[in-house]
Amino acid sequence: MMHRCRIAILGMLLASEFAWSHDPVFGQGPHTLFRGGVELQAGTLLQEAGTRREQEYGLALTYGITSDWTVGIEIPFLDITEAGQSFTGRGEIALRTKYRVWRKDSLGLQESVAVSVAIVPGGTGDDEFADKGSSDAFLGASYGYEGRKWYRWASVGYRANGENDAGLKKGDLFRIDLVGGIRFRPTGYLEPDWVWMLELNGEYMDRARQNGAELADTGGDLWFASPGLMWTYRNYAIKTGVQIPIAKNQNGSQEAVDYRFKLEFEGHF
Repeated sequence: MMHRCRIAILGMLLASEFAWSHDPVFGQGPHTLFRGGVELQAGTLLQEAGTRREQEYGLALTYGITSDWTVGIEIPFLDITEAGQSFTGRGEIALRTKYRVWRKDSLGLQESVAVSVAIVPGGTGDDEFADKGSSDAFLGASYGYEGRKWYRWASVGYRANGENDAGLKKGDLFRIDLVGGIRFRPTGYLEPDWVWMLELNGEYMDRARQNGAELADTGGDLWFASPGLMWTYRNYAIKTGVQIPIAKNQNGSQEAVDYRFKLEFEGHF
């Protein structure tokens, strides 16, 4: 039972990692679509921690209600291996929205601030991953500075997790992300464009609870240094990066994260 609980915790947290387009690889950003725009996104996220291997394949669809307001849906497919056991199936569906509350344009520069909300209803995934009876929510805020050469992003986010029908409550998660980026050679719209990024990602997770009792081997703090790359050509983009752990303070006996790798493909129509 405890093994299944830990698998569920890992799967649900892994399933929430995909970002919106033209934002940092692992952090949040304030970018929104144009009115009536559609974004199709496919990607994979791989994490290894000791003998545990978790991989998510995600599909997402986003629509621009206005140039400042987007809504979307994300469907993850999970493959988790731990202690010689493998679990494969569809994870929980996430419903997302983002609203840009402030934007300032100047010559060769755009600054903006946005808030993001996501809801993860329980019971929408396969049995091994379905969080029956639990509804989770995420609230975040992000700032972006996008120039012809330099980029800066900063964001915070909080995920509040509910209790499922089995009495399991995953630990709430607080995130902070600081990102810098550079375009070494400014390019035009008809040319391929490269932006190199370096992120600092922090995660503070509460202990999970089973029927009100804390689970000792859950929760803690993690910090990552994350080099990444965003390549764009017209209305298509590829983003990739790797999270490298630089500090940790985890509770109890937990496998340390060795790395996380992400690769995403996006198209705007």
